[in-house]
Amino acid sequence: MTNETQTGLPDGLFTTIDHVGIAVPDLDEAIAFYAQAFGVHSVHEETNEEQGVREAMLAVGDGDTRIQLLAPLTPESTIAKFIGRSGPGLQQLAFRVDDVEAVSATLRERGLRLLYDEPRRGTAGSRVNFVHPKDAGGVLVELVQPAAGPAH
Repeated sequence: MTNETQTGLPDGLFTTIDHVGIAVPDLDEAIAFYAQAFGVHSVHEETNEEQGVREAMLAVGDGDTRIQLLAPLTPESTIAKFIGRSGPGLQQLAFRVDDVEAVSATLRERGLRLLYDEPRRGTAGSRVNFVHPKDAGGVLVELVQPAAGPAH
């Protein structure tokens, strides 16, 4: 029995878990720790000035789900504020979507607040939006539409 049959709502807003975001004070130290402790390695790193972070995507096994490490660029960045409030740790759960605008519109119709009116640039040219944590059981949910081309 599908969710649509049970609730009248369509299945399939999300295609998979894209990544889990972890706030860290120092990106290089965190990359080294994850490699040494868990044997997972960075497969992509970039600085996102708009989001105020330096980030790394770590590959886990043979799949394409990632661990994203996020370090603040400035004390005023969202990640710096998160670390100041909650300490380092789990910051977001990101779901991959085929169409971030369509999924955002559906979630708004369901009464959820999104942080941005329009999607913004995410990792590796992806397009992203976020569901407000107060509307998602205390979890910051990210919607990620990957850039066209091969999966990251």
